Amino acid sequence: MTEVKLPELGDGIESGDVLEIFVAVGDVITEGQDIVEMETDKATVPVPSDVGGKVTKISVGEGDTVPIGGVLIEVEAAAGAESAPAPAAPAEPEKKPEPTPEPAAAAPTPEPPAPKPAAPAAPPVAQPAATPAAQTPAVADEPDAPADAGGSIPAGPAIRRFARETGVNLASVTGTGAGGRITRDDVLAVVRSASQKAAAPAAKAAPAAGKAAPRTNVTSGDLPGTPDSDDYGPIRVERMSKIRKTISAQMHLSWSTVPRVTNFDDADITDLERLRQSSKEDYAAQGLKLTTMPFLVKAVATALRHHPSLNAVIDSENQQVIYKDYVNVGIAVDTDNGLVVPVMHNADQMGIPDTARNIAEMAGKVRGGKFGVNDLRGGSFTISNLGAIGGQYSTPIVNVPEVAILLVGRSRKLPVVMPDDSIQPRLMMPLSLSYDHRLVDGGTAARFLNDVIGYLQAPSRLLLAL
Repeated sequence: MTEVKLPELGDGIESGDVLEIFVAVGDVITEGQDIVEMETDKATVPVPSDVGGKVTKISVGEGDTVPIGGVLIEVEAAAGAESAPAPAAPAEPEKKPEPTPEPAAAAPTPEPPAPKPAAPAAPPVAQPAATPAAQTPAVADEPDAPADAGGSIPAGPAIRRFARETGVNLASVTGTGAGGRITRDDVLAVVRSASQKAAAPAAKAAPAAGKAAPRTNVTSGDLPGTPDSDDYGPIRVERMSKIRKTISAQMHLSWSTVPRVTNFDDADITDLERLRQSSKEDYAAQGLKLTTMPFLVKAVATALRHHPSLNAVIDSENQQVIYKDYVNVGIAVDTDNGLVVPVMHNADQMGIPDTARNIAEMAGKVRGGKFGVNDLRGGSFTISNLGAIGGQYSTPIVNVPEVAILLVGRSRKLPVVMPDDSIQPRLMMPLSLSYDHRLVDGGTAARFLNDVIGYLQAPSRLLLAL
């Protein structure tokens, strides 16, 4: 027997949580085939097997935390696995029915059973549906999961996680995406269908349970967690994910160790917006959407060069300050799994086109779940774009061990008194700069923010800055 262990997943990662198991006991796998999906600090990665053969034991379960080097599965070596089909063909001793192995070899019959689990999956949904709302289909479909455990279900990590949260077995879902891939809407359709089937029995019980049950049925398809109840009515319980645990620990560390102060200001980006509008078609011809974000990143990265205190780290253990000669800007991206901060390395050395291209690539990788742990490391300053969602000012939490973070709100037109005392409508970008007061003084923070605003208000300076 050969043990397949959890390999190194990145610098500083000591363990991972098992999100999904792609194989079952008795499966014959090949070297390099994905066997489990693991969740680390902020990355979800499939883990391939380093050997081929027959799976004889699965040593972990979904939700387990596995240390690096921990055993995932046990595999009977490829040579032993090849001998397995021989006993499985009892026709060989008869010698006359030798043709039978040929149909067995070419038999497409193992494939038809794959669709069959989808058909039987429907009746079990209707029967247990009288019990707790939409989660019961998952219980009924659970035994069918190994049928497609080999990773043949065309769904990405984010969709697989969403299906687990809503209690849907992907083996019973028909994909409507490109190439038959399963989308979020496909999973929601299954949940809503199950909820509708459960609604009729639940409605009969409504007089005893009150009005809470009908409301739960209506919204259950859009809510995470497993249906449950407490002393006051229905609830949904969800196990905290590895990503959410990491975010929670990081935020608590920042809140408990960093004496945070926030400066608020506005940048007049009227001229910048005029420049952006005149250039966006040229960028679109190159497949790039030109937003104000590349200009903001460039302004921040350039200003950090002149204000090293905001591009530093406090080394409390050795009682020293480490000033970084590189400028790596982290950009917070809102995802279904929580806030992820990919890092743009050497942002001060890039022009606007390269910055725009890097932002698009980073956001695409993060939202598609195709980023690695190293994409999140090495940041020296963080920018959070609240304006993409809405809102103006906030008090962002410093992303320790960094000492400052800038939050940009949604730009809006305001009446502004100009130097000649005239009042004009100007497009103003709200900025909120939070900083670690142990290292960054109020004056230093204000001068840095003034520099950032100066670059945004004079785009020509920004384009010429090196």
